[in-house]
Amino acid sequence: MASSSDVLPPELQRDDPSSIATYAVEVRNADGRSAGLSNLVRVSLVRTLPPPKDLAARVVKEGILLSWTSSTPRSAPSADIHYIHRVSRRLEDGPQSMLIGEVPAGQTLTLSDSSIEWQRTYEYRVETVTVVRVNEREQQIEGDDSPEVKVFANDVFPPAVPSGLQAVFSGPGQKPFVDLIWAPVPDIDLDGYNVYRREENSQAVKLNAAPIKTPAHRDADVTSGKHYFYSVSAVDVRGNESARSEETEESVP
Repeated sequence: MASSSDVLPPELQRDDPSSIATYAVEVRNADGRSAGLSNLVRVSLVRTLPPPKDLAARVVKEGILLSWTSSTPRSAPSADIHYIHRVSRRLEDGPQSMLIGEVPAGQTLTLSDSSIEWQRTYEYRVETVTVVRVNEREQQIEGDDSPEVKVFANDVFPPAVPSGLQAVFSGPGQKPFVDLIWAPVPDIDLDGYNVYRREENSQAVKLNAAPIKTPAHRDADVTSGKHYFYSVSAVDVRGNESARSEETEESVP
C-alpha cells in the first residue's frame, strides 16, 4: 500500500470549519499516460491538538483511575469545533485495543475504568479527537495518541465491613447454641466471612477454618454461664480481609 504526506503551508492551517482540501491520486505509466484521477477525498483543514500529556494510571478500589493533561487550542475555536478525548485500553501484549470512554477536552482530566479484571496488566492511551460540524453534518478528525502507560491491576482492597450483626441464644430443651446473622456484603468478589468470638477481658478468636459462605453462623460450642462477644469480617477471593464489624453480645444461661 502506497502513502504520501502533505505538509500544509501556514496560510492553510486555520480553525475554520468550512476550510476543506480535496485530494485525488493519479497513476501514470512509463509513457506518462494516465487513466484519470481516482475518487476525490475531502479533508477538513481544521488543526488538531497535540496528544494529551502526563497520562498516569493508579489502582483504586473501583478499578483503574486515569488522569492526564489536555493541550489547549492556540486560539478560541468556533462554535462548530470542539474536542474530545478518546481513551483506549488493551491487555499487555494483547492483539487490539478497546474503547473504554470519551470525555470532553479540558485541562486536567480523569476517567475511572471499572471494567477491568484484577491481577492483569493493562496498557492505556488517550487521543484527542477534533469534532467539526459543517452543514449540520459532523466529522471527527483523529489526532496523535499519547504514549501508552502500563499498570498492573493488583487487588489489595478488602471488602466492605459487615453490618447489622445480631446474636440470639437458644437452648431450653436442647443443646445450647448462639445463632448469628448479619447483613450480606455486596462486593462481587466476596469469598465469605470470618466470625470472631471473645469473652470478657480476652482476645477474640476466629471460630471458622474456612470462609463462611452465607451471612449467618451457629456457634454450638458455648458453655452455660458464659457471656460472649461476637464480631464478623468479610474476605474476598484474593484473601483481602475487611475490618471487623461492631461487636454484639449474648449470654448463655
